[in-house]
Amino acid sequence: MNKFLGTGVALITPFNNDLSVDHDALSELVNFNIENGINYLVISGTTGESVTITSREKIEIISTISKANGGRVPMVLGIGGNNTSSVLNELKTTNFSDIDAILSVAPYYSKPTQEGFYQHFKAVAEASPVPVILYNVPGRTAKNMEPETTLRLAKKFKNIIAVKEAGNNTQQYLELIKYKPDDFLIISGDDDLALGVTLAGGAGVISVIGQAFPKKFSKMIQLGLEDEAKAAYKLHFELMELISLIFSENNPAGIKAVLSELHISNCTVRLPLVEATEALKSKIKLAVNTLN
Repeated sequence: MNKFLGTGVALITPFNNDLSVDHDALSELVNFNIENGINYLVISGTTGESVTITSREKIEIISTISKANGGRVPMVLGIGGNNTSSVLNELKTTNFSDIDAILSVAPYYSKPTQEGFYQHFKAVAEASPVPVILYNVPGRTAKNMEPETTLRLAKKFKNIIAVKEAGNNTQQYLELIKYKPDDFLIISGDDDLALGVTLAGGAGVISVIGQAFPKKFSKMIQLGLEDEAKAAYKLHFELMELISLIFSENNPAGIKAVLSELHISNCTVRLPLVEATEALKSKIKLAVNTLN
């Protein structure tokens, strides 16, 4: 459980100009984050543009990240979807030798009932050979997994160890923290709310901006875990403008613009996403320079 306290980062997938995966940039990004204090890596999530990554590319991406990591920090792999049988098949065929947990998104598009969410994750929990972190992101899935459903799953299945909440819903975070089992983690999926959630009793964050400023962001969350609110909010205020900017058009175009300014990767994304506009890039450049 302690593996997933603090700051996890939802890694981007860097692309070359020809849209192939830039494995050199990915290795550099992994090293940069580990050397600057992040606690774990999240592979093939929303920020990694998982829906436009082929199964072969996913295997190669895992291999590159695992090699760069060298066992230094835990790794979480995104395995989820709205076809339950397909998710179960991927769980059966994936090599989990270097994977510490999966991050499994609530089924999207289909808009299941709360019982549908429960039955889907029951099947995932029973099939997964590693711990499961639920991922509730109603802005992308079109349906909220209610706290009652999350808590029902948490109490029933020992290998469902956490939920990444990304609904930007403070009341829902607080309800989950208040009623959760003692050994269940509430992880923020909202960079702007991460410190407040941590101070309220959450376990930290799976962050987007954290991969660009890992030292500053992970220090902020660590201070939150230690109830050092004043010092933590000083860092939050420094990061606040950039956090807002990176989500103003789409994710991960915003964070890729930041990483381009830091000379770690370029801005390339795969359709249907497009790069950040020049206007946004200019604002990001100014904010990055100010922060540095």
